[in-house]
Amino acid sequence: MTDWTPDSWRKKPAKHIPDDYPDPDALAEVENILQASAPLVFAGEARNLKAELADVAAGRAFVLQGGDCAESFKEFSADGVRDTFRVLMQMAVVLTFAGGKPVVKLGRIAGQFAKPRSSSTEQRDGQTLPSYRGDIINGMAFDQAARQPRPKRMLRAYGQSAATLNLLRAFAAGGYAHLGNVHKWTLGFVKRSPAGARYRKIADKISEAMEFMEACGITPSTAPQLAGTPFYTSHEALLLGYEQALTRVDSTSGDWYDTSAHLLWIGDRTRQLDGAHVEFCRGIENPIGLKCGPTLDTDEALRLLDVLNPDNEPGRIVLINRYGADQVEKYLPKLVQKVESEGRSVVWSCDPMHGNTIKAQGGYKTRPVDLILREVASFMEVVHGEGAWPGGVHFEMTGQDVTECIGGAQAITEADLSSRYHTHCDPRLNGEQALELAFLIAEQLKHHRDISVAAE
Repeated sequence: MTDWTPDSWRKKPAKHIPDDYPDPDALAEVENILQASAPLVFAGEARNLKAELADVAAGRAFVLQGGDCAESFKEFSADGVRDTFRVLMQMAVVLTFAGGKPVVKLGRIAGQFAKPRSSSTEQRDGQTLPSYRGDIINGMAFDQAARQPRPKRMLRAYGQSAATLNLLRAFAAGGYAHLGNVHKWTLGFVKRSPAGARYRKIADKISEAMEFMEACGITPSTAPQLAGTPFYTSHEALLLGYEQALTRVDSTSGDWYDTSAHLLWIGDRTRQLDGAHVEFCRGIENPIGLKCGPTLDTDEALRLLDVLNPDNEPGRIVLINRYGADQVEKYLPKLVQKVESEGRSVVWSCDPMHGNTIKAQGGYKTRPVDLILREVASFMEVVHGEGAWPGGVHFEMTGQDVTECIGGAQAITEADLSSRYHTHCDPRLNGEQALELAFLIAEQLKHHRDISVAAE
């Protein structure tokens, strides 16, 4: 690593980073302000996450990663953060019970502001403007002034991330994540869901387990882990000037950590071996996610692992697969076979959102819930079939009652999309849909767990 520095990425080709900031001096000034600002997360927390992810890689835990497609300045509120946190806690309890393993809670939150776009420009009514790249870069309004990159947006993103992390730490450690509270919320969901009868069996068993623990004297006062939980943050490492400015040397280890989040991931569009994003991420000690789409060749995947994890450190790499429900069996088996045969330690995770986006009536992008679930099921079958552990799922979701994905027990249709379509980029599962998927995934986890027990 002697040839790596936090700014060595600047000598590499950088995709999906704006190169048209109107005032380079203003950009440098903002980056200097961020460099002098307090870290958002701490190196010790990132090390703790890496240790938990090492357990996932070994088949001893499961990781649930979820949150906004792209956080926005306009939609930010304490209630919004609380509602997303609450749904993730509910999902985690259901998955923990069904899988019989701890669940690592990892939010797409407190930093997920930048988005790669398939085109650098957008055209409406004969007018062509730069694409919206996320609130940390430019504005969503379709006018020239809004679409111009503004460096000071990074300062606002930093401030909102700090406020979000403050709320998350309070919710995670201050009693809001009390297991009893979380389960009561879930029972309410089961009661009102059109498919509640299907989920009641798991919910009732969780109730019985909690009653048994309480009878044995295992309560939040005697077992503090029932009253709180570790919660980690993640986002795509896209806007590298921002990431560099928040990269620090850890005083205890001497290693470099990006203190903008506990885990950073490299997107499917920015994972070039000779590119800036791989160069930056290879030098930080945070856990690193790598999005794996249909264009990722298995040999290229191994070369990326050589660069990003040369010591094959457990917990360092999360391979986040995103193929589409109809493509999993075409691409994933070869990747799992190659990586596992080489003895690489990775977490296998499934992003069932990005490969299942369709265009609905009225021009709305949406994602059918049945395709999302089908991709998760195929992912689990393939990874299990290759003798590996399907260790996680990665959802774009929100605690808000939006109508952005169609289907599910609520039976949201294309005609419903316009009623509460609030996303700034891609469609998200609402809280009810996300929890419904947790119950359905729980059924699959229990099925594979029963098979494993029977085989023993």
